[in-house]
Amino acid sequence: MSQLSEVAEGVHRIDHAYVNVYLVSDGGRVLVVDTGLPATWPLIGRALREIGHRPDDVAAVVLTHAHFDHTGCVARVQERLGVPVWLHAEDHRIAAHPYRYAHENVRGLYPLRYPGALRTLGAMAAAGALRVPGVTGLRPIEPGTQLPVPGSPRVVFTPGHTDGHCALHLPDRDVLITGDALVTLDPYTGKQGPQIVAGAATADSAQALRSLDALAATGAGTLLPGHGEPWAWGVAGAVDQARKIGAH
Repeated sequence: MSQLSEVAEGVHRIDHAYVNVYLVSDGGRVLVVDTGLPATWPLIGRALREIGHRPDDVAAVVLTHAHFDHTGCVARVQERLGVPVWLHAEDHRIAAHPYRYAHENVRGLYPLRYPGALRTLGAMAAAGALRVPGVTGLRPIEPGTQLPVPGSPRVVFTPGHTDGHCALHLPDRDVLITGDALVTLDPYTGKQGPQIVAGAATADSAQALRSLDALAATGAGTLLPGHGEPWAWGVAGAVDQARKIGAH
């Protein structure tokens, strides 16, 4: 099951297997932010057509980070579309080796502690989470810069979940695409509401909590997370809730 919805002016969300992909339309061109899992590939094409675009309208892909549930279609993008794919240099190694990434806690314990997450993790596995190919040839993004892609997002450096994690701020649309720096559904616990991702997939939870300051500094009204529903009540409230929940 997948859903397509417009979550801000010219920004559409594909929700598939509890992973979000965003399409940012600008001047007849489209930016894809994160690519979901391998089974998301045909859904991206379908979503483009539903919002009045074609695959040829895709100008670039930007990855908030390189975990396999966000890079699942990058190889297909490179092969079929030939557009640039942008990612912070600190995450290029993970992109090349999707299953070699730092995490604080033993992943296998989480289904025992949080059985409610089994549905989420099962859906991700069914969508290809265990067969994501590594990718290279990515363009590095620099913190604080404005990317030359549709929507002209500003790069907000938010390390912690991964060493090179970045959020994307679109100030003219009052939108912040947070990736996994702040989510409203944790795939590893099944818990909902603004929070950082569990140590099962986060390299440094303390740093991830500190990076919430960078998100708060944007003053954005709408947050679009990598997992879970959009948050439309301002970044300050979301960050406060995430800090209260803390690491798990």
